[in-house]
Order: sequence, then C-alpha cells, then structure tokens
Amino acid sequence: MYKSLIICAMLSVPLCATAQEEVAVSADTGVVRVLDKLTGDHIDLTLNTGETGRLGYLHVTLNDCRYPESNPSGDAYIELVVKYRDQEEPAFAGWMIASSPALNAMDHPRYDVWALRCITS
Repeated sequence: MYKSLIICAMLSVPLCATAQEEVAVSADTGVVRVLDKLTGDHIDLTLNTGETGRLGYLHVTLNDCRYPESNPSGDAYIELVVKYRDQEEPAFAGWMIASSPALNAMDHPRYDVWALRCITS
C-alpha cells in the first residue's frame, strides 16, 4: 500500500530536471572496428573524413566523426556508409554510437562493424 502511494506521489510531481544541451565537435579522423564472422579476421580502420577502408568484401566510408566538446574521450558518434561487394544499396548507412553499439547496429550475416572513437589530436 505504501509503495503504491509513493509511486502515485512521484508521478504527480512535475519533472524539474532540465536537459542540458550537449555540444558535439567534428573530428577529422575516426576509428571503427570491422569483424569478418566467417574467418575471424578483424581490423581497426583509422579513417579520415571521406576515406574508405576495407576488410574482405566490405567497404567502409567515414562521413563524419563527432565527440562531446566537454568530454572528448567520453563517446564518439560516427556516420558511416558500408557497402558489401559491388551492391548499389549499402549494407548500412547512418550513425553509430561508440557507447551504445546495439542502438543502431549493422545487420549483416557475415560482417560486424562498430564505432570505437574519434581522434581529436
């Protein structure tokens, strides 16, 4: 009974916390890890903006790498385009977050790709 009263009281109180806006800064270079699930080969690709790296049949292009201005080593937000072989449609196109790799993961039967970090200096 007391538990339900406490929950009701908590829900009736307006949320007072204000969200602070996080400022993200672009870096010229980012690092992504690529894994070939069939062979076990893996590589950490250090890519400049606009550069493409590869592992086997997978081509990974870095479009942008951003990090929190207040905490450069805290996280990385990396925009990638990943193509498999010569297919027109990318296997993945979008943002990956280093601290939450499953949030927007690439779904591919053979390869895994995830963001690691931005290089800030």
